[in-house]
Amino acid sequence: MEQNISVVINTYNASKYLARVLDTVKGFDEVVVCDMESTDNTVAIAKEYHCNVITFPKANHKSAEPARTFAIQSAQSDWVLVVDADELVSEALRSYLYDFIKNPGEVRGLYIPRKNYTMNVCLPSSYPDYQLRFFMKEGTVWPPYVHTFPTVQGALDYIPKKRKDCAFDHLDDSTRACINRLNNYTDNEVEKRAFKKVTLFKLIASPMVRFLKQYFIKGGIFYGIPGYVQAMRSAQYKFTVLCKVYEQQVGIGA
Repeated sequence: MEQNISVVINTYNASKYLARVLDTVKGFDEVVVCDMESTDNTVAIAKEYHCNVITFPKANHKSAEPARTFAIQSAQSDWVLVVDADELVSEALRSYLYDFIKNPGEVRGLYIPRKNYTMNVCLPSSYPDYQLRFFMKEGTVWPPYVHTFPTVQGALDYIPKKRKDCAFDHLDDSTRACINRLNNYTDNEVEKRAFKKVTLFKLIASPMVRFLKQYFIKGGIFYGIPGYVQAMRSAQYKFTVLCKVYEQQVGIGA
């Protein structure tokens, strides 16, 4: 029996890159756009591309994860590819996935490499950044927390990292956009880490270790300003999460 693939894209005010993203997924059997009540022209763009547009209430959600399972289960195909609204899908990746589902064996999900860009540079520390984004729909559940992977019922495998032609291209964002996203994403991280004790040592050491790892061990130092900026952003993210967890634990701002 012929197998089909649905692309699922979760959106909220995602008009900046959406048309470019949709241009790269036109060759799939179905494109589902699950919108969280955008106030820009995200929905209009999706309809222009003849996507199956569904709505998930925004409420107080600060990331797309609470809507992921709903979006996945709304797809018509047995196989689902989840794409963010700022990621491009290459023709090589599309071909790889269709070839794979002809004979998947026991595998029910694939980790896909991703190229992340900082100031238009893909740093070595940012690749392969594997994402579990391709899987069989049946039984798959996505936890409602930011930066989590879905629970897939079956064996998992990886697209080889040497297949850079099959990687997602994660488009760059401005520093302003990164800072805006930082607050929302770190709010969501707090719930996951609420029971992890935050000490002064941890507050000092964890962001520092993250910076040193990104900048020196993973080679950001060889990429000028983009390498330094990426390492600082990573450290800032860790520091912000720890501060918010500590504030929750001691009742500050509660």
